[in-house]
Amino acid sequence: AVRSRFESWRRSMVNTDTSLAVIVLAAGQGTRMRSATPKVLHRIGGRSLVGHVLATAQALQPARVVTVVRHERDLVAAEIAEQAPDAIVVDQDDVPGTGRAVEVALEALADFDGDVVVLSGDVPLLQSDTLAALVAAHRERAAGVTVMSALLDDATGYGRVIRDASGDVLRIVEQKDASDAERGVGEINAGVYVFRIDALRVHLAEIGTDNAQGEKYLTDVIALARAAQRPVGAAVAPDTAAALGVNDRVQLSEAARALNARTVRRWQLDGVTVLDPATTWIDVDVTLAPDVTLLPGTQVLRATTVGEGATIGPDTSLVGCEVGAGATVTRTDATFAIIGERATVGPFAYLRPGAELGRSGKIGTFVEVKNSTIGSGSKVPHLSYIGDTEIGDRVNLGAGAITANYDDLAKHRTVIGDDVHSGSHNVFVAPVRIGDGAKTGAGAVIRKDVPSGALALSVAPQRNVEGWVEKNRAGTAAAEAAARSRSTQKADDGA
Repeated sequence: AVRSRFESWRRSMVNTDTSLAVIVLAAGQGTRMRSATPKVLHRIGGRSLVGHVLATAQALQPARVVTVVRHERDLVAAEIAEQAPDAIVVDQDDVPGTGRAVEVALEALADFDGDVVVLSGDVPLLQSDTLAALVAAHRERAAGVTVMSALLDDATGYGRVIRDASGDVLRIVEQKDASDAERGVGEINAGVYVFRIDALRVHLAEIGTDNAQGEKYLTDVIALARAAQRPVGAAVAPDTAAALGVNDRVQLSEAARALNARTVRRWQLDGVTVLDPATTWIDVDVTLAPDVTLLPGTQVLRATTVGEGATIGPDTSLVGCEVGAGATVTRTDATFAIIGERATVGPFAYLRPGAELGRSGKIGTFVEVKNSTIGSGSKVPHLSYIGDTEIGDRVNLGAGAITANYDDLAKHRTVIGDDVHSGSHNVFVAPVRIGDGAKTGAGAVIRKDVPSGALALSVAPQRNVEGWVEKNRAGTAAAEAAARSRSTQKADDGA
């Protein structure tokens, strides 16, 4: 294990771009989200917004990643630590603005020399190849600053990229500070930049707060660099949607749909059948094998893996599950469950965490399974609850089976051996053990261990109280029906 970690570290060091650093801005409150959750922690595709940005940053293999936090600092820092453990977290002070956030981040790069990519924690759809192309263009031109832009039909709310007659970038002006003519410009600032770090250090120190927001704008570096005769470039993003930020719940849902469409398409091109992309949702950490089929209304979430040739859906939700090759899962809700090869689940099954179904097993209609293992070839076909249970191979439980695992104080386990067959409507009162090859009768309540090969019964004599309905429910339809039946029977007997 130590050798493996060393080799992984060695390979990463070989591929690291030692002259590249990334700063991720994640300090904003995001008031337009109207949420107690910090904006950058809202999720699409199974990851937080900032998680997507960090993944893109790490794909560049930079020497360092620095993140700037402020609002709900501890929550955001914890998410960053989970998504990018090597990222440096710095705190923005009371001076507002993106310029100040980057200035604070530079303190963590005091000994760094090279190019600095600046990303916004609320721009989750930017892809690593697009960002790599931006860095390459910046370096090819030996630019002091390169900004990513996007072209929109309606640019309301975004900062505008202002160019001169020759097409060179003059400056970026925010919506609130723009003139009427500048507001008519459709090229917007996507909030993605590459800077030479020496230029960034010099010009950040020159920025003031004389603007409508009273903030220290990072975008002011553009005009300052231009005035200092440093080359300034702007590259239009090939995918406009990928360059747009998330500022409210409407944009959050739009970003989620765009990301999902991208994810679905990628899996389709890799050999997965998706019958209805509009109603199929796939998280970015999901793994699908070739010839998987996803039917309409299906959600495959978290780090779910699905084996070759499996069919999922319709109307199924899998969260963090493992599905074996050739399995079929129909109209099922499953969370952190394991479904074996060629097993069948559903319709209308509920698999809770810890449910594990073996190869060629079956969990059928209206069955709930929790924290239980069901062996190869075993079946729980109908109307059952299986909790805290170990079921062996080739077992068949009759309809209405219940493992009563809770005694009002603690949970207990039921153990059912191989080749056991139970009758309908059995209750197994845990802790209890059913031996290999045993059988249980219909309606049995099993409170004691059953030896291997035994038949367990709990039978009380049936007692019929004649005339009870007519005596106790006089005048009802049941009493009248009983009287008619009795009269007919007497007539038949007399004949």
